[in-house]
Amino acid sequence: MPASYLIVGGSSDIAILLAKRLLKEQHNVTVLARDIARCSEIQELGAEIIQGDALDPSAVSAAVDATQARGNGSIAGVAHLVGSLLIRPPHAVKIDAFNEVIHTNLSTAFLTLSTACKAMLRSGGGRLVFISSVAASLGLVNHEAIAAAKGGIESMVRSAAATYSQRNIRVNAVAPGLTETRLAENILKSDVIREAAVGMIPLKRINQPDEIASTVEWLLCDAPDNLTGQILNLDGGMSNLRN
Repeated sequence: MPASYLIVGGSSDIAILLAKRLLKEQHNVTVLARDIARCSEIQELGAEIIQGDALDPSAVSAAVDATQARGNGSIAGVAHLVGSLLIRPPHAVKIDAFNEVIHTNLSTAFLTLSTACKAMLRSGGGRLVFISSVAASLGLVNHEAIAAAKGGIESMVRSAAATYSQRNIRVNAVAPGLTETRLAENILKSDVIREAAVGMIPLKRINQPDEIASTVEWLLCDAPDNLTGQILNLDGGMSNLRN
């Protein structure tokens, strides 16, 4: 049955793939994005595009309201796909750069959580999915800033799942390893770095973006109702296996 979904950070590679998947299933899709030029294809397919920054409370509220309006007052699910990547040792990171990573990843996630949950409490519930990283649970060289941000997201997800467990709101996250996206292209363009990265992964391959998108879609649409507070490690076995 068609439902209404919101994607925050809708111009990313994974967000566009997720939107296409949801639209293919005849769902209503609203997207909050800064770079709306990248959203032209999904707009033609029927997505409603709202231009704005995920750190702007008024933009997030407008996106949530638009999603509810398309769902006749209800909002089935929200995917937060805003992210950034900084791989540098702490002694080479200025505090402003660190704060930017925290705000881009964690502060936007909290704003999405708080705004969406306020709407979901009024409409009877819903599902939220956030993106973490293998760096949140596995000590990786030079990943301190992103590990702090994504570790915060995982803790927030577990706490929010408990807070809203009796209000029909389910909160989960996906924690991918290195994925073939624009965000990682500066890392993956080096054959040496790519080979080293693959060598750390038990399955010996890098994630494809549609694997992330399909997992987020499953959590939003098809996961069992008793699945909440979970971090799905989509990392080729990095966080739990040893070669």
